[in-house]
Amino acid sequence: MRKVTRKVMVGNVAVGGNSPITVQSMTTEKTSDIDKVVNQILELKKEGCDISRSAINSIEDAKAIPIIKEKTQIPFVADIQFDYKLAIAAVENGCDCLRINPGNIGDKEKVKILVNLCKEKNIPIRIGVNSGSIHKDLLEKYNGVNIDSLVYSAIEEIKVLEEMDFYDIIISIKSSDVNMMIDVNRKISELVDYPLHLGVTEAGPLFQATVKSSIGIGTLLKEGIGDTIRVSITGNPVEEIRVGKEILRVLNLRNDGVDIVSCPTCSRTTVNLDKIVNEAQEKLREINSNKKVAIMGCPVNGPGEAKEADYGIACANGYGFLFKKGITLKKVKEEDIVEELVSLIKSEMDK
Repeated sequence: MRKVTRKVMVGNVAVGGNSPITVQSMTTEKTSDIDKVVNQILELKKEGCDISRSAINSIEDAKAIPIIKEKTQIPFVADIQFDYKLAIAAVENGCDCLRINPGNIGDKEKVKILVNLCKEKNIPIRIGVNSGSIHKDLLEKYNGVNIDSLVYSAIEEIKVLEEMDFYDIIISIKSSDVNMMIDVNRKISELVDYPLHLGVTEAGPLFQATVKSSIGIGTLLKEGIGDTIRVSITGNPVEEIRVGKEILRVLNLRNDGVDIVSCPTCSRTTVNLDKIVNEAQEKLREINSNKKVAIMGCPVNGPGEAKEADYGIACANGYGFLFKKGITLKKVKEEDIVEELVSLIKSEMDK
């Protein structure tokens, strides 16, 4: 059962409580380069991104926020490191959430000025802790980077905000070590009721990051821990959304998108199933429907597997047998399989 946390609004998107688990990503272009950032966010949004984050490294970046928001219509999180003046500028320019570490912003008076402004404008704060942002005294107390030093560093940041009567908080404790990432989020989940942002930081390129994130994020979500996720991938951030949505979908936490079931192939396969599946996946990506599609290359098990899906193809000897909910519709040539399958599903969606 999912742990019920506080509900925090990031723009018009709820994080925590009984709200759906959301998927986030972060832009890679310089934020003041408005056209590039807008195009990137619109690509993310098209893939199903719920919340977008951008680094604010200058006043020019902060001034770009309202224009970016107007052109994208998606919650904007401003990521700030150290400079409280930039955090203030981001809030004044309409960001929907701040990602900061209060301890890195400056003395308590500076933090108080920022917190009061966030209260006035109803802007939540996401506290982000990783191995590079642990307080020095906690590193000494707990003998380096470990579960306790990460968790209690977050607790200290939380207390700074709570002492200022601020509670619109989202917590993120990340590590590039999957086991540590799982353990720290289990522990912080027992200590606070703030919504948790899950992610394996610096997870690497696509293949490696997909494996790490699926294990780390997936394990916690299965245990009912987590309210919003970001899959960290070196490369195109669109892949972060695709992987994140798939993690949620296979756990039945998100129901948009087609579920493709396909066999791994063997010597009984007589069509180019890899090509067929890849083409079908690309063309079905735009269909926002919770349908199961089986694409099977084996004439032995294929027909039975295909019949269990909403739609399916069982291939043999250069042909495919098109199924819908267990009923064979027709036989099609190998080169026409993808077109016929996609056409059938789209026609059903239009009804």
